[in-house]
Amino acid sequence: MKTDYDLIVAGGGLAGMIAAHSASHYSNQKLSILVIDRNAPIMLGSKSINGWVCGDAVSKEAVDYMGSRIKVSWGAPEIEHRVKGVMALSPDRETSIPFDGDGFLLNRQQLPQTQYKEAQKRGINVDFEINLTGLLYDGNQIIGVEGLNKKTNQPYKKTAKVVIDATGVTSMLRNQIKNTTRMERKIDRTDLESTGRHIMYFDQGEDDLSEFDPDYCLIHLDQDIAPGGYGWVFPKGKNKVNIGLGVEKTLLDKRNKRLGKHDDVSGLINQYVARNKAIKNPRLSTDPSDSHNATGNFQVSVRRQNDCMVANGFMLVGDSAWMPKPLDAGGIGPALIAGTIIGKNVAHAIEAGDVTEKGLWQYNVDYVREYGYKTAGLEVFRRLLQMLTNDQINYGMKHFLGNMDVEAISKGEHPDFSMVGKMGMLIRGALNKKLADGLRYTTQQNRWLTEHYRNYPTTPDGFEEWHKKLLKTMNEAYEHLAKWEN
Repeated sequence: MKTDYDLIVAGGGLAGMIAAHSASHYSNQKLSILVIDRNAPIMLGSKSINGWVCGDAVSKEAVDYMGSRIKVSWGAPEIEHRVKGVMALSPDRETSIPFDGDGFLLNRQQLPQTQYKEAQKRGINVDFEINLTGLLYDGNQIIGVEGLNKKTNQPYKKTAKVVIDATGVTSMLRNQIKNTTRMERKIDRTDLESTGRHIMYFDQGEDDLSEFDPDYCLIHLDQDIAPGGYGWVFPKGKNKVNIGLGVEKTLLDKRNKRLGKHDDVSGLINQYVARNKAIKNPRLSTDPSDSHNATGNFQVSVRRQNDCMVANGFMLVGDSAWMPKPLDAGGIGPALIAGTIIGKNVAHAIEAGDVTEKGLWQYNVDYVREYGYKTAGLEVFRRLLQMLTNDQINYGMKHFLGNMDVEAISKGEHPDFSMVGKMGMLIRGALNKKLADGLRYTTQQNRWLTEHYRNYPTTPDGFEEWHKKLLKTMNEAYEHLAKWEN
């Protein structure tokens, strides 16, 4: 069957554009590629009317992963600031844990324009202002997309051998898919975090590196400030900051009840900014490069990636596949890695003439081997952390985190708490004994889950049995962890 394009990428955000760049690279620009975005060119890839709401931070390692493989390089103006790493601080600020290594703060309004120029160089077509509403089928094979052209108010249809869905966490395309039972369609509400942030200029207040550090991204763990999530102060210069927080809605409700308050995310962010003594006279950025992006709220997934990310003629990447890290909701790094991998896989599948689920399956395998093997264990760990009190977080960060654990977190992996409480350490109080047991339990579960993902099926045939075992273990872990809720 003749199609309009070899490949359609639905969604021109960060992950979608990298997927298109990668597919062009690995096909030596032989594939005809179309990126479709719902926004006007100036707002390419915008998540909502509030812009590209994000913490903006990414590790140098992830950027280098993309750059070395598909020859995409980033510099000014899309890289706005460089940092030496991330510093996580306990609620009482007495313990600070450095991890992650060199990284960048991106300007998310500038980056899409850089990506668009790169797409044009690589012969990639882009259609703007298209609202996609569904997928086109030929029997059991997806062969394109349909929607509405907002410029002409006319129906829109384009066909392709493969459609990559990069339309975001609540993807309408994934939600409506009809030709697979292996791909999950909807995300559980407790696996979403409500986040928001401001991009601000400020005058220098008190000299306090626990409140603002131009060389480090600061993360504040505090169940009163950001229940079930964390607050962040990410430097974009000596007097410019991306400052915000994320919460889990049911835990915010419990926090409000416990404290007798009625705060929402926006109110919590403003309180968080106001209490920061290093940031004086904060005001939203009026830079032209932030004009459509200075403030906003958004939903972010904090679970493992979709357990199956392909169907006949269809693939998921980025937020559509729920790729942000379960521990910190960081989505840029996984998007760079997945976007690079998916382009290689789809180019090879189209070249081989097999764009069925089986022909695209290697993408599942490659992503799991490169990155996805660790996310289920982090999801279990995250669920435990969300149940802890501030006193337990203070105690745990002070007494239970060793150098090896910090190194594991730096790699985006689960710390090894198997020896906690077994080394003659005096654990004060019943709550902290409970915490030690919980940490050991998540370590035990992580070992099983990591090994299970190492055995991810190499063909679709083994998926059902593999997935059944995974869900049984995850559900048992959730039930077990409920015992640790305070």
